[in-house]
Amino acid sequence: MAANSNGRVSMANGGAGTGRNGLPKIETQKRASGICHDDSTTPIKAQTIDELHSLQKKRSAPTTPLDGVQGPFSGLSEEERSKQQLQSISASLASLTRETGPKVVKGDPAKQSDTPRAHVSHQDQFDPAVGATDSSLKFTHVLHNLSPAELYEQAIKYEKGSFITASGALATLSGAKTGRSPKDKRVVRDETTEDDLWWGKGSPNIEMDEHTFMVNRERAVDYLNSLDKVFVNDQFLNWDPENRIKVRIVSARAYHSLFMHNMCIRPKPEELENFGTPDFTIYNAGQFPCNRYTHYMTSSTSIDLNLGRREMVILGTQYAGEMKKGLFSVMHYLMPKRQILSLHSGCNMGKDGDVALFFGLSGTGKTTLSTDHNRYLIGDDEHCWGDNGVSNIEGGCYAKCIDLVREKEPDIWNAIKFGTVLENVVFDEHTREVDYSDKSVTENTRAAYPIEYIPNAKIPCVSSHPKNVILLACDAFGVLPPVSKLSLAQTMYHFISGYTALVAGTEEGIKEPQATFSACFGAAFIMMHPTKYAAMLASKMQMHGATGWLVNTGWSGGRYGSGNRIKLAYTRKIIDAIHSGSLLNVNYKKTEVFGLEIPTEVEGVPSEILEPMNTWSDKKDYKETLLKLGGLFKNNFEVFVAHKIGKDDKLTDEIIAAGPVF
Repeated sequence: MAANSNGRVSMANGGAGTGRNGLPKIETQKRASGICHDDSTTPIKAQTIDELHSLQKKRSAPTTPLDGVQGPFSGLSEEERSKQQLQSISASLASLTRETGPKVVKGDPAKQSDTPRAHVSHQDQFDPAVGATDSSLKFTHVLHNLSPAELYEQAIKYEKGSFITASGALATLSGAKTGRSPKDKRVVRDETTEDDLWWGKGSPNIEMDEHTFMVNRERAVDYLNSLDKVFVNDQFLNWDPENRIKVRIVSARAYHSLFMHNMCIRPKPEELENFGTPDFTIYNAGQFPCNRYTHYMTSSTSIDLNLGRREMVILGTQYAGEMKKGLFSVMHYLMPKRQILSLHSGCNMGKDGDVALFFGLSGTGKTTLSTDHNRYLIGDDEHCWGDNGVSNIEGGCYAKCIDLVREKEPDIWNAIKFGTVLENVVFDEHTREVDYSDKSVTENTRAAYPIEYIPNAKIPCVSSHPKNVILLACDAFGVLPPVSKLSLAQTMYHFISGYTALVAGTEEGIKEPQATFSACFGAAFIMMHPTKYAAMLASKMQMHGATGWLVNTGWSGGRYGSGNRIKLAYTRKIIDAIHSGSLLNVNYKKTEVFGLEIPTEVEGVPSEILEPMNTWSDKKDYKETLLKLGGLFKNNFEVFVAHKIGKDDKLTDEIIAAGPVF
């Protein structure tokens, strides 16, 4: 190999050009200048390392065509839209005693060379006229709708306990609270809510007054304004475009911002630029406690809803699920006002467009049965049923991770990747592989990810009206049939009851079933009386010809300890028969006590297990257990009996009559 005229290397031929092991020898010749250049690529334009870093990132397109988009910011220049957006955020952060918001500026304070001054573009800051206070002398940096990649950087750099796991998900810690604090949740009782909301015995709504809310709001806002930076998410709830709600979440942690980025519906760039004033605002100051000497406070934690002001304040808990479920409670108030039914349910749709709703408490198989690879997923947890059909409230899924196994839950396993938030999981310190069986931090480990991470999710998450409404119960007493067809009154009764039975160990080691009732299968989140939602459900089912079903995924042949769990394969066959409509074309017979209509045959399911009494060897024990469960249902329903639906007691009487009779 010979060198060419440009001084490049060339392969020499012949013995003199042979190197070791018979390989061609490489020869080089210098240019006249004495310098050998690597000129295989074009030289970079940067002259310094800082200049090189500045070339690494290009600015996002500042505007998106807004043709046809109407709203408060339409028709404005980019600079004016940005200024009004900052004004809106400043107004959200306003202390009501000072009657103005803080100085806000876009961007990470760590990337600012100095404090913004007058020369900074109005596009990047908003400086309200304020009196001289400490808070008025500083700028609050706003990190507005950051991308997952940006939020990863913020979390890893500034939040202890944040790590990238082997799958690419962001592992975070929620602090001392690893679950919701329902006893610390308060709702303002005022003229807005006095007559609309469910108050008193059995209600999840613990009251507070307007003044106490404002004290906590001031505390939260002052805390957020004291920080160098806050995260602001402007997003939507409800995939039905006619009834979507604009929400703003102001928080102090990247973890919270990424969580809500995943769980709410993510706006398109043009929707974000024209977002305007939110319909509801969350102030998450969870790292800062409430004042326990404040009226109505029972701990250092408080989650406060003010439906009149359309605001929510979080103090003393960093558990992100409080935001998700707080907004769900809000939807349980706002949607029924529009004659739209809000539901704590899963929803899927067949290839032919048939839709099914799944209700069920923890352990009933709601997630497993509503996740069907032969059907499209509309959503896994929160839905609205309106005039246009069913729509998912959320833009993501919040899945339990404890004992997660790829083979059993492949969709959830595969969704845990870059962009997903993993809460309170334990992982190997070197490989960062997550051990989903480890409960060292909590048993309530969770993954929050965008719904698009599920392969068969239908985007947008909307469907036609449901054909079937499936109520799931894991009956550990073993007396409910594997499947029953319900009348409208029975559907309302069992929907209001929200029954399942858990197996709990006593100190002596004896395990007994424990009946659990949660009104509307989500008592912690409903705002109005359960009969309000039940009446709306029955009305919509009647209007659209939907059938109600009660499916027992629990025990057969005896209670827990003596009987056996109904095989998942049989339950799937039952669900398949409901979807196909074949269960509507078989013979039925009525059971004792509960008066349930049970089919005499289901394809692929042994006929003898369809009638629970057939599977019990001790018939006397069966009847005693059946009466015991019927009594538990009656006792639970006592709290609802006095509530009238409509102008008379007719519908209330119908619902009560649909319960157990003995």
